[in-house]
Amino acid sequence: MEERYDFNAPIKGTGFGYTLSLIGGKYKMVVLYALYIYEDPIRYNQLKRMLGTISFKTLTNTLKELEHDLLIHRKEYPQVPPKVEYSLSEKGLSLIPVLDAICYWGEGQLEKK
Repeated sequence: MEERYDFNAPIKGTGFGYTLSLIGGKYKMVVLYALYIYEDPIRYNQLKRMLGTISFKTLTNTLKELEHDLLIHRKEYPQVPPKVEYSLSEKGLSLIPVLDAICYWGEGQLEKK
């Protein structure tokens, strides 16, 4: 018989818990996928337009968290007005197959409706 996960056991410190700490939250996966789809480095306002309903504060906080976790690169150009571009890091790119799997699963479920 297949062994099941004990949901009373803490997931902190597991691979699953670590992954959730990186991509958990309302907009992290969406931001990562948007950066992947766009391919080139993207400026803040372009990203904001792509995502639509996200507030400026939420986007700023999400980008800071993703940068802190080394999932994205933030490149600041020393000019006036300041120019900042965002792109996926290698670590961020390594999450794309996980996000793709989530997409494929969702598409399969939509077909069954």
